[in-house]
Amino acid sequence: MRPAVPVARALLVSLALLGVAAAPAGPPAVPTDAEGFRLAVAPYDFQFPIDHASHPNYRIEWWYYTGHLRSAQRRFGYELTFFRLGVPAGSNAKSGSAWRANHLMFRHLTLTDESGDRFYSDEQSERAALDLAGADSTRYLVWIGDDYAGLEPDRSTHRLVAAAPGADTPFSLDLRLVPEKPPVIHGERGVSQKSAGVGNASHYYSLTRLSTKGRLVLGRDTLFVQGRSWMDHEFSSDRLRDTHTGWDWFSVQLSDGRDLMLYRLRLKGGGLEPLSSGTLVEADGRTSTVRYADFDTGPTGEWKSPRTGARYPSGWVVRLPRYGIELQLEPTVKDQELWVQSMGGLAYWEGSVRVTGTSAGKPVTGEGYVELTGYAGRTPF
Repeated sequence: MRPAVPVARALLVSLALLGVAAAPAGPPAVPTDAEGFRLAVAPYDFQFPIDHASHPNYRIEWWYYTGHLRSAQRRFGYELTFFRLGVPAGSNAKSGSAWRANHLMFRHLTLTDESGDRFYSDEQSERAALDLAGADSTRYLVWIGDDYAGLEPDRSTHRLVAAAPGADTPFSLDLRLVPEKPPVIHGERGVSQKSAGVGNASHYYSLTRLSTKGRLVLGRDTLFVQGRSWMDHEFSSDRLRDTHTGWDWFSVQLSDGRDLMLYRLRLKGGGLEPLSSGTLVEADGRTSTVRYADFDTGPTGEWKSPRTGARYPSGWVVRLPRYGIELQLEPTVKDQELWVQSMGGLAYWEGSVRVTGTSAGKPVTGEGYVELTGYAGRTPF
């Protein structure tokens, strides 16, 4: 993703809903927030594959996959995200109940039927207790029930398994993803700074191209699919500043082998956070940090949600003159909004896009994902 900040506040709303016992404070870490969670500060030296695993000393963590799949003439987009929220210490920290949990887990699953102009979504939430859900800190494995993301025995191939049997149209995914490029570390010295101040940041990396194969079940159809995915992993203890309203996040995979991540943090009253930034990944894996002054984005249209009444930008121009990039992004389906009850009614738009434009002076096509938060007004940030 994206800046790991306001989702933490959204997730905290769910503590009361789930009735989770608070956890005792862990070993002291420096620096920490007021509740003892470690802050994201430089330097941080990523080590793989262990840094794919959970980092329980941080308040909020997510593992985020998006991708584009095809089967014959049918095309799909998907998102699978696992969130971990650390539970702060509280008055019932000494509870001996087996249901007592140090963490809450959430899972978002979406499928965009690009050929059929349909969008499907599903959510799950559970306390990390009694093996109902969890995030392993010694190896990469996160799960809720039978749904999981993790590494195969070769410690390189990612396996994604998730199902929504209770959806209006049941659907499920079983995918294997093989990285085509090394991990990309965003920011500087292992830290992606989101606003001024110590700890207003995250540790954030991506796998921007993963060759993907597997099985997709949609209703009565079982399809063998292949395509390409993107993986983000981010952990932090930061929260959205009172001066910010949300973010626009873009991931793009271009036909010339370049990949691009950009995020714009929006300020109240208009304008953007000067620390909005991104990363350009060349075909050979070399990276360049994209500064606020290096890029420009703007909407080309608008879409109004029939559920929340939110007005989202719909279609974008993305320009990076310094790198010879000018792109047009168009949603494959207009309505790709999620409304997440387990996060206190959090609503956001997360959808697949088609890409056309120029890169290094030559025509390119591509595919990507866009995430838009803070537009629905009912978000508990």
